[in-house]
Amino acid sequence: MDISIVIPVYNEEANISPLSAEIKDVMTRYGRTYELIFINDGSTDNTFEELKKAKSSHPNVKIIDLNRNFGQTPAIMAGFHYAKGNIIVTMDGDLQNDPHDIPKMVEKIESGFDLVSGWRRKRKDAVLTRVIPSKLANGIISGTLKVPLHDYGCTLKAYKHNIVKDMPLYGEMHRFIPAIASWKGAKMAEIEVNHRPRKHGKTKYGLNRTLKVLMDLLLLAFLSEYSTKPIRFFGALGFLSGLLGVISVIGLLYMKIFEHMNMVRNPLLILSALFFIVSVQFISMGFLGEINIRTYYESQNKKTYHIHETIE
Repeated sequence: MDISIVIPVYNEEANISPLSAEIKDVMTRYGRTYELIFINDGSTDNTFEELKKAKSSHPNVKIIDLNRNFGQTPAIMAGFHYAKGNIIVTMDGDLQNDPHDIPKMVEKIESGFDLVSGWRRKRKDAVLTRVIPSKLANGIISGTLKVPLHDYGCTLKAYKHNIVKDMPLYGEMHRFIPAIASWKGAKMAEIEVNHRPRKHGKTKYGLNRTLKVLMDLLLLAFLSEYSTKPIRFFGALGFLSGLLGVISVIGLLYMKIFEHMNMVRNPLLILSALFFIVSVQFISMGFLGEINIRTYYESQNKKTYHIHETIE
């Protein structure tokens, strides 16, 4: 199998038939073996019935019907697990991603890249509620994760099979796959793709996901630097708290010796004790984190490195 096209859908009944037909036309002319995997993410309309109709007229279609609405990230991960193609392409099911971009993404992969991310440079969405927040988010994500991309939110991406097959994804982390892959040494490219206005239905993902994405971003920022050395993070906080405690004690002694203030009623006394207690707690959390990390890796025989190639 050359290509697996993975498409999560949720209440997209009006888009299934035209999307399936358009992909069939594009891939037939492209001349590569492929499978089209739709993941029905707990749709409450007639999406599942439309998928079965598409399957009857398009033998390359495969359907994964989830028990309920799990979200975009679990749906995409289900598609990764079932995909058999050497190259996996993900795209949205709302017809806004253009299937005609698939061949050029595949060719970019075959030119030597492990991952190709789409860039909706001329995005056909509401400027105030979608485009501007997206640009701000992409700037924050690129700066935080140190993996510069113009469009983390574009679902249209292509991956080598081995990059994502066993990649664990949680929360809203599907948008961060390029960063996770980059940390593992994947060679990545970004190309402009066509973006079309939505014709049927309405978007399922709005500004209400912002907080979830920010929490996932904080987690990834921590994991990128300290996933195998948590003592450095918590230890630094512990030493900082301890230093503040020492400064508080020095201030307390100065007030006692030179200004003859009563230490018992001085709030710096409580503050000093608080800083020292917090310091011990942070350092203890670092030690516990180190124990957990070693248990995680050693109990499953996992490695803290990733091999690209061996030559003997």
